[in-house]
Amino acid sequence: MIRPATTDDVPDILRLVRDLAEYERALHEVKATEEQLRERLFGDEPKVFANVAEHDGRVVGFALWFLTFSTWNGTHGIYLEDLYVEPDVRGRGYGRLLLTELARIADERGYERVEWSVLNWNEPAIGFYEALGARPQDEWTVYRLTGEALAHCAALGVRP
Repeated sequence: MIRPATTDDVPDILRLVRDLAEYERALHEVKATEEQLRERLFGDEPKVFANVAEHDGRVVGFALWFLTFSTWNGTHGIYLEDLYVEPDVRGRGYGRLLLTELARIADERGYERVEWSVLNWNEPAIGFYEALGARPQDEWTVYRLTGEALAHCAALGVRP
């Protein structure tokens, strides 16, 4: 079963975030807390959303996403930040259902795209995405400001 996440799902979502980070060899980078996720997902003005997959009454997967906007298309889109299904229930269609639910939401709301990033070495995920019809956007390179570089860039805009 795929459904929108509730506040009761926050501990499971964080557990799955940590499982995903461990798979991606980056568990040490996870700083999120249950309180942060609860506020971001269910606060007064949520900017991020989640759907969960249940198997035998247990949360076994999730998709965490937020809205983007295309100035060229003049429409919103969905950015899939994380998609993860526990290894012991993979192959049962939960990942596909989570992703097709996002496609359904986008289509229903008139959004023109669902997009995400995938690690270059994650061949199982790449194969899964391509089997659904997704195609890599090779002409684009992702850039990120973080840590000291973010602080330095922010300081460049400070006026005396």
